[in-house]
Amino acid sequence: MRPTLILAAALWGAALPALARPACSPPTGLTPAPVLAPDPAEVVSGVTNAFYLLALNWTPQWCAEGGVGASAKQMECRRAFGFSLHGLWPNGVDKPYPRYCRPVGALDAAMVRKMFCRTPSPVLLQHEWQAHGACGFADPKAYFRQAAKLYDALTLPRVEAIPPGRLTAGAVRAAFVAANPAFTPRAVFVQTTRGGALSEVRLCYDLAWRPAACPGGAGAPDGVPIHLAPSRTGAF
Repeated sequence: MRPTLILAAALWGAALPALARPACSPPTGLTPAPVLAPDPAEVVSGVTNAFYLLALNWTPQWCAEGGVGASAKQMECRRAFGFSLHGLWPNGVDKPYPRYCRPVGALDAAMVRKMFCRTPSPVLLQHEWQAHGACGFADPKAYFRQAAKLYDALTLPRVEAIPPGRLTAGAVRAAFVAANPAFTPRAVFVQTTRGGALSEVRLCYDLAWRPAACPGGAGAPDGVPIHLAPSRTGAF
């Protein structure tokens, strides 16, 4: 991306209003998901953690892709969400990244209720603990405490306020950096679908929980145009 375009994206990101997170309460009758049975091919243990990645779903896209099914993508898609917490991932320096490092049990109802307004899916919460949390944390309490701490500390920019003609991966990246000055653009990984829709924003941290450049790059290049699946309210 040319320097003038980078500057323009940064200035636009700085102009975006901060997002007030909507009121949320767990639904009545919320129950934990059962323990998932991973494919043995997905089990990767013995990898030394080199950095952490906090993955944020653009929930409208997640739901548009069929995320209401009984799978790890199950979300509460009837509610208004923008960026929700996908998960916190301990990662090695390169692929294959650690997954399902040891057998663990089901989450309790109190933990599911506590995390629901950040990650509105019992199935996804169970998946994240089994697939990622068990690779770097002693128990669910420690894992979700750290994930919640990082997520709650973020200021989420209103990416829906970026005009479609200016909506690029770089504009989304610049918006996150402007709202969270501890990050540099290299620490903000922007993931898109094959069709060019925003899928996730992933934030990288070193082993001391400081924002750090993502070892594998920052995803979609700055100048790539993207589009957004709209949220229910357009307020995200």
